[in-house]
Amino acid sequence: MVKAAKQAARTSVWLEGKARRGRGGGQPSGLDRDRITEVTVRLLDAEGLDKFSMRRLASELNVTAMSVYWYVDTKDDLLELALDAAFGELGLPDPETAGEDWRERLRALATSYRALLVRHPWLSPLAGRYLNIGPNSLVFSRTVQRVVRRTGLPDHRITSAISAVFQFVYGYGTIEGHFFGRVADAGMTADEYFQHSMSKVTEAPETAEVIEESRNLMAARGGDTVAEMLDRDFTFALDLLIAGIEAMVERG
Repeated sequence: MVKAAKQAARTSVWLEGKARRGRGGGQPSGLDRDRITEVTVRLLDAEGLDKFSMRRLASELNVTAMSVYWYVDTKDDLLELALDAAFGELGLPDPETAGEDWRERLRALATSYRALLVRHPWLSPLAGRYLNIGPNSLVFSRTVQRVVRRTGLPDHRITSAISAVFQFVYGYGTIEGHFFGRVADAGMTADEYFQHSMSKVTEAPETAEVIEESRNLMAARGGDTVAEMLDRDFTFALDLLIAGIEAMVERG
């Protein structure tokens, strides 16, 4: 009960005075928080969130696990630092630059966020677990907010528009990342995996009928590769959301 209460009371590494580069004197030579975070991101990319541990990280750094604890108090703290480091990879446009259309800025932000989620499949569960208030995450949030403000929507509709666009991107990028994870586990290309899966589901009576009904829709969607199909669906879905924002602005 006490342990559960302490876990529930945890807020964020960014609010607890622990987002620092070490505890003072005596820390192990050759280490710093940036390097530890960088290696954490690399391990999460290579092995996934489920296999990540402080012991595994220490082995990769060629130090003892206790050495890592000079720089972070808990595994949660480290994962939160890794999450924000990933957000730092986003190339963000200046939302205040004159003459650039908000639609193109919003498309660029959404596309970059989708790519980040696919590149780091571990990011989406961590984004749901933590507060996302690290410096890089806050810059991203502030940029999104400023771009959406330029749409002409009233202030009380801004957060709703942000949710519509970026929760869609979050879901799309998360599922896409899972798909490519299955592809990698199967040792196939994305196109090989897709063709193999389609052949299997069309052979099974309980799924063949549904697939047959959607065959024309899939053909009409177009795209010679899985990447092209994913890009076309994402682009059009995003266009629908932007058109919806425009329609709501026109309604006043």
